[in-house]
Amino acid sequence: MGETASWVPEGVNTELPSAARVYDYLLGGGHNFPGDRALADKLVKVVPARDMARLNRAFLRRAVLYLVEQGIDQFLDLGSGIPTVGNVHEIAQDANPDARVLYVDYEPVAIAHSELLLESNPRASALQADMRDPERIVASPRTRELIDFDRPLGLLMVGVVQFIPDDDDPWALVARYRELLAPGSHLALSAFTWDNAPAGMAGAVEVFRNSQDPIFPRTRGEILRMLTGFDLVEPGLVYTPQWRPEREEDAADAARSNLYAGVAVASG
Repeated sequence: MGETASWVPEGVNTELPSAARVYDYLLGGGHNFPGDRALADKLVKVVPARDMARLNRAFLRRAVLYLVEQGIDQFLDLGSGIPTVGNVHEIAQDANPDARVLYVDYEPVAIAHSELLLESNPRASALQADMRDPERIVASPRTRELIDFDRPLGLLMVGVVQFIPDDDDPWALVARYRELLAPGSHLALSAFTWDNAPAGMAGAVEVFRNSQDPIFPRTRGEILRMLTGFDLVEPGLVYTPQWRPEREEDAADAARSNLYAGVAVASG
């Protein structure tokens, strides 16, 4: 491991590819290993993975800015990944310096670099935890320092639910988080889908079998069902570049997205 040893947390299996590190590589980051890069190189042969990553990251930016405009000043980012340019705290705090952000990921490299990045930022922190354990996340002292669940918050599940298998019931999981949210909270979600390129996505499923994070793409209907108990804002559940594009021509990339995205408000 040589020169990278100083930034690799103890016990990390650098040979088994990780979705967070593959995403980091696709976005041009430097916190990844040969196995991650090899998997990404296979992935781009079956789906336009770099475009998918770029378009998903752009959706994240637009969604966070929209939430700030709605008065949201606290964010819980589940499956946040490895810090790259355009993190949630950078976007939100640029628009509102008082915004607070908690990043949650189970990938140790992601958390190690988040902690380094946030050392001097009292309004942002990172927690190593599995998003499938909402009780632990909500009860964590680190969470409680930043997030007030009695007030509206922005819950981010951007590019992450495709890593939760049906057996772990992502629909029930989102519902559990919904129960914890104050009225007026918002959920921003994006997820891999079969709908646009079923053969390519089937190839992506095979590629990810050789990683620690197999993927489970879903149809629009299956993803829409995760938003039960929320009211979708316009334009609803669409491909990532179609969600409130800054320029009309940006939506032309929809065919290369392969992720549905939407923002919704907790009803009731």
